[in-house]
Amino acid sequence: MGTETKSNSYTGQISTSGGNPKVMKDSLSLVRQAVKQQQSNQINLNSNSNTNPNPNSNSNTNTNSNSITYSSEQQQQNNTGDIDIRPAKQEDNNTRSIAKDTVVPFVPIFVEEADVIQGAKDILKVIRPNWDLNHVDFKKFTDGITNKLVGCFHNCSKLGNDNDESYLSINNATRILPVQSEDPVILSDEFTTIDGETTEQQNDLQLPIQYSDNVVLVRVYGNKTDLLIDRKAETQNFQLLHTYGLAPSLYATFKNGLVYEYVPGITLNTESVLCPDIWPLVARRMAEMHRVVRKTNVDGKPTPMIWKKTQSFLDLVPERFSDAEKHKRVKGTFLPIGRLREEFNNLYKYLEALESPIVFSHNDLLLGNVVYTKSKNAVNFIDYEYADYNFQAFDIGNHFAEMCGVDEVDYTRYPKREFQLEWLRVYLECYLQRNNIQNEEVERLYVQVNQFALAAHIFWTVWSLLQAEHSTIDFDYVGYAFLRYNEYLARKDEFLSLTASKNNK
Repeated sequence: MGTETKSNSYTGQISTSGGNPKVMKDSLSLVRQAVKQQQSNQINLNSNSNTNPNPNSNSNTNTNSNSITYSSEQQQQNNTGDIDIRPAKQEDNNTRSIAKDTVVPFVPIFVEEADVIQGAKDILKVIRPNWDLNHVDFKKFTDGITNKLVGCFHNCSKLGNDNDESYLSINNATRILPVQSEDPVILSDEFTTIDGETTEQQNDLQLPIQYSDNVVLVRVYGNKTDLLIDRKAETQNFQLLHTYGLAPSLYATFKNGLVYEYVPGITLNTESVLCPDIWPLVARRMAEMHRVVRKTNVDGKPTPMIWKKTQSFLDLVPERFSDAEKHKRVKGTFLPIGRLREEFNNLYKYLEALESPIVFSHNDLLLGNVVYTKSKNAVNFIDYEYADYNFQAFDIGNHFAEMCGVDEVDYTRYPKREFQLEWLRVYLECYLQRNNIQNEEVERLYVQVNQFALAAHIFWTVWSLLQAEHSTIDFDYVGYAFLRYNEYLARKDEFLSLTASKNNK
C-alpha cells in the first residue's frame, strides 16, 4: 500500500493554477537549448511490425556558446534519440533486443509539494515544448498517501472515461535529449539482448504498448520518501519492466519525481477486484511478471526485498517520535522497536523455510496500483517503488491483503478460501505454462500465500511508523500501523497452522 495512486479514473476538479517551483534556472536553460538541438529518432526492436514507425526525424539545431557539450559516450547515447516502441505483430527471429545504454532524461527542477500544478507546467515546458499550456488541463489525483500525482491532458483529451482511443497522437513532438544529472540513471549491462532462452520463453515477452502521448503523469515524491525508496533502482525497474511490456514509458525524471506515460482506465476497488472478468487478468499479469522478468548480472541468489527493506525500515524507526501525541500512541505497542524486529525475524525464519520461489515482484499491488482498461480487456500494474526480487508468495499474499481496502479497511473482505484457490489455479496455469495443474500444487501455494500475508502486515506496519514520523500528507499513519499489526496478531495462529495436507481435498 506504499504508493500514491489509489484513483486513476477521471474524477475530481480540474485545476489550472498553482505556485512556482524552485527552478535551477541556469541548468534549465541548458536543458531547453538541448531540446532545440534534438533530432528525434526511433529505436525499433528486431521485429517485422505492421505498425509504421514515427516519421518525425526533423531537428532545429542551435549552435550558440551555451550549448551542452557531451562526452563521446553521451554523444553516442544522444544519437539514439527517444525510445518510441510500438506493438509488433510478428517477429522474424527468436531473440528480442532490449535497449542498451538508455539514459533517462533528467530535468533539473524541484517541485514543491504545495505547488505541483505549476511544477508540472514548468516540466512540460521542457519535455513537451510544442504544447500550448493554455490547451492543457491539469488533474490532481488527491487520494495519495505517499506521493502526489498530476495528470496533464493536452488538447482534446476526454475526461471521465477510459476510452484510450480518444486521444490524438502527438508523436511528432520534439523530445528532450538525455541530460546528465548529478546521478544519472543509465541502463547498460543489466539490460541486454535476451539470449539463452527457449523459443517459447522469448515469444512470451510482450512489446510495450504505447498509449497516448497526449497525456503525461507527473509524480512528485513525498517528503523524506528517499529514506524508504531507492529512487535510482525504481527508475531502472520502471525501464526494465517497460522492455517486457509490463510498464508504461518513462519520459523523464526531475529532482524530486518522475514523468511517465498515462495508462487509461480505472483503478480497482474492493468490488471490481472480485469481478470474474477482471481478477483472472490480474492473476495472469502477475504470473507473467514473475515468470519472465529478470535482471542479468545478478550474482547468486538475490536477497528478497521483504528481508532487506524491513530491516532497513526498522533501523529508521525512531525510538522517540518528534510529535509527542504520536509518540504516546505508539510507545506501548511498537517501542522499543527491537520487539517488532524480533517478531519479524522469527516469522521470516519460518517463511524462508517454505522455499517459495524468488521472482521479480511488484511488492505493492494495492487496488489503486492495478488499472483496468475495459476497451482492451487488460490490466496494467503501475508504481514500481518497491519492485524487486522477492518471494513469489509474498507478492500474491500482499495483493490478497490489499483487497480489504486502504481508506476504509475491512478485513472481513479478505478473500475466502474458495476464491483464493480459483485465483491461484489461474495464476499457476500462466506461471507454469500448463493446464494440468494439480490440486496439491494449488494447495501448497495457498498455504504459502496466506502465511506470507503475515509478513506483508508487518512490513506495512513498519512502513506506516516511518511515514508517521516524516510524511506531510494528511493521513493517520499511526492508525494504519495499528490496523495492520492488529490484523497480523489476529491471523497469526490461524495462518501458521495451515498445512497443505490438512487443506488438500
